[in-house]
Amino acid sequence: MDVILEISSTHIVIIPSYNTGDLLKKTVLEALQQWAPVWVVIDGSDDGSEQILSSLQDDYINQLKIIHCSKNSGKGAALLKGVGLALSAGFTHVLTMDADYQHPAHFIPQYMELSIHNPDAMILGEPIFELSAPSLRVKGRRISNWWVNLETLGWGINDSLFGMRVYPINCFMKVMLSTSWARRFDFDPEIAVRMAWLGVPVINLPTPVRYILREDGGVSHFKYVRDNVLLTWMHIRLFLGFILCLPGLLLRNRLLK
Repeated sequence: MDVILEISSTHIVIIPSYNTGDLLKKTVLEALQQWAPVWVVIDGSDDGSEQILSSLQDDYINQLKIIHCSKNSGKGAALLKGVGLALSAGFTHVLTMDADYQHPAHFIPQYMELSIHNPDAMILGEPIFELSAPSLRVKGRRISNWWVNLETLGWGINDSLFGMRVYPINCFMKVMLSTSWARRFDFDPEIAVRMAWLGVPVINLPTPVRYILREDGGVSHFKYVRDNVLLTWMHIRLFLGFILCLPGLLLRNRLLK
């Protein structure tokens, strides 16, 4: 049986999952070996995810919690449900990571330490890609990053799409409850932009990322056309919001100089 860690009363790991199969168990187990508590939000999966995690629940009774959503509503919606429950339980910060084994669990303590020493900041992962990472995905995200830097007047978001992050929960809930968007693939860039508009400081943490090929058991729900259309519409909305926020952002940046 694995070593049981001390359970944090302020910082929690929440992993949203939709049909990630056996990779879910590997992701959750490695997270539990680095931090506690870990909550998993099963976002309408029909691949037996809860059964896959049942043995971990027996070994980590007080460290692991599974939250079930009856239908698939998207990453942002799943996290909104999980983080809302975490807020009610008294937690102040949440680390989110993907369930498909792309994010390195052994980096969790570094994220949490940065957050503990910088409680007002969001800690954003900056991906270090393997050579095997799909070139289209790596190069394509540069477009979103360019727009995010424009929409935040260069607030310091080095990568807008990487999903391993720590958020102050109060700011997270304020942003998510202020919009009906940011519920699916648009979640990661939109919440980062909206937090930047609130003045939440950014700390970027370079973090290696895995891309596991489908033939090796990898899971991806990314749809090139659908999700790029969603991102395009998101940036149109955010740019319009940026125009409205521009006087305040310019004043803030001037005062910070």
